[in-house]
Amino acid sequence: MKVLKLSAQGLPQSWISLEQAVLHYACDQVRWEAGAEVAVFRGGHNAVTGEQSIITVNSIIGTKGVPNINPFDLKPGLTNGKLFARDRNVCAYCGGEFHEEHLTREHIIPFAQNGKDHWMNVVTACRACNHRKGSRTPEQAGMSLVYAPYVPSLWEDFILRNRRILADQMEFLMAHLPKSSRLHS
Repeated sequence: MKVLKLSAQGLPQSWISLEQAVLHYACDQVRWEAGAEVAVFRGGHNAVTGEQSIITVNSIIGTKGVPNINPFDLKPGLTNGKLFARDRNVCAYCGGEFHEEHLTREHIIPFAQNGKDHWMNVVTACRACNHRKGSRTPEQAGMSLVYAPYVPSLWEDFILRNRRILADQMEFLMAHLPKSSRLHS
């Protein structure tokens, strides 16, 4: 299970482990919390009061401080898993929905024609369509795209990079997605 770590202003920073979250709580770095309580950690007993230390971790935490990077300048890393999730496991050429093992990263403008490996030049394709298109552009192959590629937003990237998102975390992230996001479907 991962905790969604946000800046104090509410911008996603990272997915962190429960242990990392406990460190933020213990160092008094948690400014606010949201979502459900997901874990309770019990520590030692205070020598003076006899009270046991207890840290309750929520699924979403806002931490103190200002991030030293502008999250809107970040470009999400391109992986097949994120690409297939962005495209909902749908082939960009035939429109069929496939299991990940039957999908490929398809370059709209192929490497052989100086195409680049970035979000705006890749789509999900089934193996048959990828093979049929080969090292040609869609126009050269007579194959049109059924959807257009796009660069995921910061919020979409956080959804795409974690397969085990808790319901309250998903609700929080979905509330910030652009209206045009394919993840709304």
